[in-house]
Amino acid sequence: MDIELVLDAHAIIGESPTWSPVERVLYWIDVKEPALHRYDPESGACRHWTVTSDLGAFALMEENAALVALRYGIHRLDLATGALDLLAPPPFDPTLFRFNEGICDRTGRFWVGVMFDPIAGSPPPQRASLHSFTLQHGFIRQDDDAELHNGMAWSADEQRLFLSHSNAGVIHVFRFDPASGTLGPTFAHIPAGLGLPDGAAIDAEGCYWCAVHGGARLHRYRPDGQLDREIPLPVSKPTMCAFAGNDLDSLYVTSASDGMNSDQLCTEPHAGALFRLGVSVKGIARPHTVR
Repeated sequence: MDIELVLDAHAIIGESPTWSPVERVLYWIDVKEPALHRYDPESGACRHWTVTSDLGAFALMEENAALVALRYGIHRLDLATGALDLLAPPPFDPTLFRFNEGICDRTGRFWVGVMFDPIAGSPPPQRASLHSFTLQHGFIRQDDDAELHNGMAWSADEQRLFLSHSNAGVIHVFRFDPASGTLGPTFAHIPAGLGLPDGAAIDAEGCYWCAVHGGARLHRYRPDGQLDREIPLPVSKPTMCAFAGNDLDSLYVTSASDGMNSDQLCTEPHAGALFRLGVSVKGIARPHTVR
């Protein structure tokens, strides 16, 4: 499979590639060198907006703005001026947790998870809750706790929300309706030693594509949860994949370089880069606007 190096970004933790069909551009973030990035595949032009603390997730908003989930709260980022306005403080202790992974549903609700990532010391791992957020109602706590939420993706009919607990190596399925989500059965399990299930996407055949962080590969799972395909990558820490392009026929993959020493970086000179793969199946449109 042809794997193209799109941006040799050297991101610390590149994440959350999101295609904007209106602008025909790809947005993505660096969590630890916190910024929202914008890449135009037609012109190759890049732009970024630096933010003030760990950036765990984002969604686009109307009026040339983005909602950014920073360690110290949900903010509105003005894409014209770069100004940040606090919308809501975090529903957790930010010295222990930060936001990690987010996804919009078709109603404009923003579902956002957490990661246990203490600023100082080595306290015992703790769990925190998945939340949904709207501009009108703020946070609503959901009945799912984890040390690390990841891998959020909707089925085409939006009746199921896929969500991984990365540290447990398990991908769950929520049965979903517009009012609430209910945790369903375990969908898949990443065997010990192969890495952690990270960011994900759904294709037009209903299959779930998952970046295996620490495993140097992508996994594609069939709708019944069986592993269908493994795609090796030139970096050990892929973080998320997303279908993009006018026909959603390209698969973009972000990656990370965090925690790697100089010898490892010499072995993986493109750690933290953005890649593009040509795949034999198209993706489905992913809601990306919060209201």
